[in-house]
Amino acid sequence: MELWLAVQALILGIVEGFTEFLPISSTGHQIIVADLIEYRGEQAMAFNIIIQLGAILAVVWEFRQRIIEVLLGLPKEQKAQRFTVNLLIAFLPAVVIGVSFADLIHHYLFNPVTVASALVVGGVVMLWAEQRSHVVRAESVDDMRWSDALKVGFAQCLAMIPGTSRSGATIIGGLLFGLSRKAATEFSFFLAMPTMVGAAVYSGYKYRQLFQPADLPVFAIGFVTSFVCAMIAVRALLKFIGSHSYAVFAWYRIGFGLLILATWQFHLIDWSTAQG
Repeated sequence: MELWLAVQALILGIVEGFTEFLPISSTGHQIIVADLIEYRGEQAMAFNIIIQLGAILAVVWEFRQRIIEVLLGLPKEQKAQRFTVNLLIAFLPAVVIGVSFADLIHHYLFNPVTVASALVVGGVVMLWAEQRSHVVRAESVDDMRWSDALKVGFAQCLAMIPGTSRSGATIIGGLLFGLSRKAATEFSFFLAMPTMVGAAVYSGYKYRQLFQPADLPVFAIGFVTSFVCAMIAVRALLKFIGSHSYAVFAWYRIGFGLLILATWQFHLIDWSTAQG
């Protein structure tokens, strides 16, 4: 394995892990960073599937106790049953829309200019959502109704536009629909599990010919790095939201997006040939 290839895997694993569950768009950052370090092609498509699995495994591990409680309570406990039904309801819109339009979205929208624009727009929406009057109807994920879950599920579909952020769409959507900041964040994490695993399985099967034994060392570096960084990011975010708003992430999105657009507008970097 070439040293530069190992470094590329390490860089992208770090980017995936630290951005997947923050409302700043992991896909957007992956597209931009991968283009800058020139990591593209068929191997890159397979690699992205692997590092996303590393990130989602970190969330599964972090919430393992809650997952076990829900699984054990499913046969008899109404709370566990309602929680599971809500997750399935929220998951369905992404399945239908994702399977129907994933290829078109990837072909036309996976480029740095689209990402930068979505980062800016999403940041502005995030600031507006944080500043508006926020009436909380559901303090915890167990207080959510099926209609709340469905609304969050449709909000998640906006994240199919790279740069929007899956966690950003679900968290801000949850805030707008009456969830507390804690409930919106935790439900976003739980919803990520079936969504990301389902997307990885679908993409893994669709592009199964891209997985080659020779790429295993590169995939292993990215997977482990993504897992470790995602664990750090999830714990930090859960602690952060206890006493802070999401405004700092909104300003980051706007600043980063404007920086990318400026480099494109003034021809400092040629983003026109970038591939997702």
